[in-house]
Amino acid sequence: VGAGLALAAVGALLAVWQVDEAGNRVPVIALAHDVKAGQTVKKSDLIVAQIAPDAALAPVPVSRSGDIVGKTAAADLPKGTLVTDASVHEGTPVAKGRDTVGILAKPGQLPAQRLRTGDAVTLVHTPQDDAEAAKSGTQKAPDSISAVVVGLSSPDANGAVVVDVAVAGTDSPSLATWAARGAVTVVLKAAS
Repeated sequence: VGAGLALAAVGALLAVWQVDEAGNRVPVIALAHDVKAGQTVKKSDLIVAQIAPDAALAPVPVSRSGDIVGKTAAADLPKGTLVTDASVHEGTPVAKGRDTVGILAKPGQLPAQRLRTGDAVTLVHTPQDDAEAAKSGTQKAPDSISAVVVGLSSPDANGAVVVDVAVAGTDSPSLATWAARGAVTVVLKAAS
């Protein structure tokens, strides 16, 4: 009987402690609706979520919401996602006033370092056979186009990734042709 009473007392104390801990919530920032990669985060995009503190998570507290508004989404952020400092970056929407072209890049056509939305890249034309250069005996610099990464797919079973890039309207027809032929390599520009 004594052991049963002791066990009941321990269970009651444990239940009181769990209820007390469940009430320990902190207000953090979450998304009210989907925000696409490259879009500017507006105040209306944000809501307050209450979560239990967890060292494995790094959500932005509500007191820092001003730090998030006006930044650009670093990736597609679905509704309900907790906002972290890595969710956004400085800058304006990268595709504003530019054309977006998708490139199917296989391993070897893009850096091993994972590209991120907002990265500045150079797209280099890499034709399979350059008969003109072989005839003339001279090697000219390859054609290239400056661009900004606006979206990335997950790698497929072969490691290929679709990279969406924003380019000037005058460059999009050439880039689309290179991409259709698989004759483009993505070069990550050095940070300035």
